[in-house]
Amino acid sequence: MKRAKRPVLASVLASTLMLTAMAPMTAAAGSSAQDRPGEMAMIADSLIARPVLLVSTVVGAGLWLVTSPFSLLGGNIGEAGQVLVLNPGKSTFIRCLGCTPAQHESLKAEKATQENNEEAVAAAE
Repeated sequence: MKRAKRPVLASVLASTLMLTAMAPMTAAAGSSAQDRPGEMAMIADSLIARPVLLVSTVVGAGLWLVTSPFSLLGGNIGEAGQVLVLNPGKSTFIRCLGCTPAQHESLKAEKATQENNEEAVAAAE
């Protein structure tokens, strides 16, 4: 019975490795940071990166809680919370699916520009 599980595990691992190996190629295919992420980047992000980032957010929150007395004494409780909890949390829940940090910032700036243009048009009317 155990022999039947090994090929399944091996195929799952091989598929995961192929997906992660193809993600940089998909990212490199884009001509600039403003391009939308491709389907392979979105698949790899949803299957690999987001679960890892969720775990790192939870582990970071635990570490922040345990080390908070020392951070209070050192005067960097806010910085510790930012690095251990908020940064992984933002990458987990706020970043667009499949986006690199540069793509996310570019798309966010593009959206803000569109909103400002719409407000200017509405104010002019």
